[in-house]
Amino acid sequence: MRIATYNVEWFGNLFDKKDRLIDDNGSSGRYGVTRAQQIAALATVFRALDADAIMVIEAPDQGRRHSTIAALTGFADRFGLRANAAIMGFANDTQQEIALMYDPSVLEVSHDPQGAATGPDGTTGAPRFDGVLRIDLDIDATEDLVVFSKPPLELALRSQSGFEFRMIGAHLKSKAPHGATNPAQVMQYAIANRRKQLAQAIWLRGRIDEHIKAADALMVMGDMNDGPGLDEFEDLFGRSSVEIVLGRGREGSLYDPHAERVLGQRIGASPTTSRFWMRKEKRYLQALLDYIMVTPHFRERGAVWRIWHPLDDPECWNTAALRDALVKASDHFPLTIEFDA
Repeated sequence: MRIATYNVEWFGNLFDKKDRLIDDNGSSGRYGVTRAQQIAALATVFRALDADAIMVIEAPDQGRRHSTIAALTGFADRFGLRANAAIMGFANDTQQEIALMYDPSVLEVSHDPQGAATGPDGTTGAPRFDGVLRIDLDIDATEDLVVFSKPPLELALRSQSGFEFRMIGAHLKSKAPHGATNPAQVMQYAIANRRKQLAQAIWLRGRIDEHIKAADALMVMGDMNDGPGLDEFEDLFGRSSVEIVLGRGREGSLYDPHAERVLGQRIGASPTTSRFWMRKEKRYLQALLDYIMVTPHFRERGAVWRIWHPLDDPECWNTAALRDALVKASDHFPLTIEFDA
């Protein structure tokens, strides 16, 4: 079985008010890439992945005027993808949803959120992801209220052979310091926002601990927007969001080979899943932002990970159409895991 996670930049820009693809020469939102070019590139990438399921990060918008499910299933039908069914959980107001596309002939999938629902006053522990978490962010003996801007997607899955497992799709993100008027405020806001992201990671880890206690087969996947050695505030806080979610060094830790490789070295070449243009520096920055973290159940089933990087993966590099499509489709590259299911 092959499962992917893929952050598709500006995916929502490719659909009209009726959730139909806008296949024209208008700007997609990606620099120098038209909607028609990005649509064609995404079709090439999704077809090459040929995955049984794809966790789509930054999926098209869900709301009164838009349907994430209609947009994704329409995209799948247009290009003949096996993963032609879609499911999502709690919508958000960022216009960047989290949704799973999957092959219904291979997988049974249901939205199955865990944890207690909360009111506006929140609760401690690991409440439902559309609720409010009470946690002291700055050790001032006063609890803060934390919410997910993009509530993680919790799914229960069952393969044709009867293998049952859990999946959590996540997109952790620290807000930019909007409203800051001077360098001191920028630093103040940035630190406060990073504290909130780490609180979300702690919240997510709380749910992971519950699944591990229940001996569930679990994979946590998506864009963590953080990683060991990446965050300028890592020395201040001691750990990155990724390390918190992994639970590295403690009982019940999850495993991702790329995270382990980076955590195990202080200097040297590192795997990357994204490529961003740095305007001031006039160069590209590559970073490891996307992960598929798993419990031992998947490694026992022969799990193999692969980053579909157009420059680093030999098959992607040697297939010109796929290589070019990966560059045009998004600023992130797909990450897959294959295992016996």
